[in-house]
Amino acid sequence: MTDLSGLIVLVLILVIVILFLRATVHIIPEYQRIVVFSFGRFQGMGGPGLVLLLPPPFQSVAQTIDLREFVVEIPQQTCITQDNAPIAVDFLIYQRVLVEQAKDSFLNIQNFRQAINGIATTTLRSVIGNIPLDDVLSKREQINEALRIKLDEVTHRWGMKVTNVEIKEIVPPRDIQDAMNRQMSAERNRRAAILEAEGKKQSAILVAEGDKQSHILQAEGQRQAQLLHAEGFALALDKINEAAGHADPRTMTLQYLEALKQLGASPATKLVIPTEFTTLLQPLIGMTRSTEGGDGKKPAGS
Repeated sequence: MTDLSGLIVLVLILVIVILFLRATVHIIPEYQRIVVFSFGRFQGMGGPGLVLLLPPPFQSVAQTIDLREFVVEIPQQTCITQDNAPIAVDFLIYQRVLVEQAKDSFLNIQNFRQAINGIATTTLRSVIGNIPLDDVLSKREQINEALRIKLDEVTHRWGMKVTNVEIKEIVPPRDIQDAMNRQMSAERNRRAAILEAEGKKQSAILVAEGDKQSHILQAEGQRQAQLLHAEGFALALDKINEAAGHADPRTMTLQYLEALKQLGASPATKLVIPTEFTTLLQPLIGMTRSTEGGDGKKPAGS
């Protein structure tokens, strides 16, 4: 019986020691902090690493705070735009507890996650209400930034930092969706028509450019042919002039007489004798006189 009583006492002492160590020795991860109270008053933050505390009620851990970034999903909310168009929006809020203000997330707000959810819905309606529908649909990044700034201003007093806001989906009314689809279809048709017209324009330009080059080449060929023809004709004239320069005057006169003979044989009643004819006859007359003088005879009537 004595052994049993001693065993029970030993077990009780072991349990008390374990409870004492559990209440006084705390190992805090890097991403956590503990809120320490002493007789109901805030004493400070503990962690990370090994933290030794006095057993309650001297010191007690009131709350463990996680410093890692977390996300709060805001369910779909119906908002009215500046131009009175109802739209449904849902989004995500990324935030974390600031290390230097970790106590505020426990002392200044009872449930900061629930509080953020509530303030996010009212802030969303406030931001969307100042923006027309077209901007809501096209300027999502600006809306995200506006929501982040406004939420950060509110949550800062709770020791929170809103790092990012992302809109997941914006759902406009059915009639607006149909109008948007028609507008997108018209825009696609317009772009297709522009591309087709641009293609025809480029094709026409290429054809015109080809015709231009063809005409230029043809004109260049004709010009080269005319130049070669003119050069050949000039060369022929030079040869003729050179031959004429070395021809005997008598031969030229005989050729001229032969030409006159052919003219005289024509049925024409008028014969035009060029003035150069007397000049051409001078060599012939001189040749005749020389012949007569050699025979010792005088021409009749001398």
